Amino acid sequence: MIRRRTRRIDEEPQDEPKGFDAFEMRLGDVMRGERATMGKSLLDVQRELRIKASYIAAIENADPSAFDTPGFIAGYVRSYARYLNMDPDQAFADFCTESGFSTAHGMSAEASSIRKPETPAQTSGAVRDPFMSNNTPFAPEGEGLLSRIEPGAIGSAMVLMLLIGSIGFGGYTVLNEVQRVRLAPVENTPDVLADLDPLQDRPGGAPQMADNSGGLVTPQAEALDRLYRPQALDVPVMVARDAPISTLNPDTVGSFHKQDPVQLAQVSPREPVSVPQVVETPAPGVEMVAVRPAWVRVRSADGTVIFEGIMEAGDRWTVPQTEEPATLRVGESSAIYFAVNGQHYGPAGNRGTVTSKLALSVDNLTASYTVADLEQHQELARTVAQNLTQVD
Repeated sequence: MIRRRTRRIDEEPQDEPKGFDAFEMRLGDVMRGERATMGKSLLDVQRELRIKASYIAAIENADPSAFDTPGFIAGYVRSYARYLNMDPDQAFADFCTESGFSTAHGMSAEASSIRKPETPAQTSGAVRDPFMSNNTPFAPEGEGLLSRIEPGAIGSAMVLMLLIGSIGFGGYTVLNEVQRVRLAPVENTPDVLADLDPLQDRPGGAPQMADNSGGLVTPQAEALDRLYRPQALDVPVMVARDAPISTLNPDTVGSFHKQDPVQLAQVSPREPVSVPQVVETPAPGVEMVAVRPAWVRVRSADGTVIFEGIMEAGDRWTVPQTEEPATLRVGESSAIYFAVNGQHYGPAGNRGTVTSKLALSVDNLTASYTVADLEQHQELARTVAQNLTQVD
């Protein structure tokens, strides 16, 4: 039996698709994922943890050179890990592994806050990370002076300034116009005072001096002084207004003056002096009289309330005389009477009723009501008697 030898062909290994666990997760990727899950930005973390956003970005990028003081890196990393609900010790260990950072103790240069000057070669070759710089581009810039001014406000301010300037200019123009004096020519020629000679017709006048050049006559200064100076009397004139009491004789003046009986008989009795009447005889008025407590309201013709209140028993109120009579509204009609020319009319209505819009005129009251009999109206008689007693 012949056996055929076959060469064993080694199968080439095939690349299998890598899953999520096949990739190596760095500390910065995990922290950025946790921060994105929480919905926080670098500025939010800076505001809540009081750590600079550049330090947070340096922790995620595993760059210890961005810190001013290397001794605070461990605290910053652990605080940020606690904020993301991660293990702080494991996060710091991963940070040291990825960045090659080691904790320095004592007074070594690595623990000092004084940074070593970088060489120009390192500075020129390094790529500037925006998160490492102190002036982060995502930080809000300060607002300028012009950014706070709105265009609409500028227009309103200009209109206001224009209005103020117009008012000021108008006031200044009016003030100048008021203070301006204008001279207008007149038809009449003004008279010259020098043409008049007040001492021309008076005796003893001073001699006049004529001016041949202008034809004007000018009086002397002495003449003008005599003209305008008041004349003084040599002896003052005394007029006696009253005499001493001792010089008065009661027999000749006064009530005790003695007259001749014949003269007294001839004197006619003094006639009464007639005084002219200048005003019309006043018309009789209306007076309201209350015999029991009653609420009343008096309105004028135009609706104005003249009197309103409760009139007690015995109260009297005089109605003012106007061209249009006032109207009355009373709650207890039987308690109000009206006095006209010494006579009482009424009452205004029945007991327990309300009377309104009653014209308080003499003609209306005398026509609407009859004279009240004091024998039948005992309350009215008692009120009238009390008023007469108070008058006596």
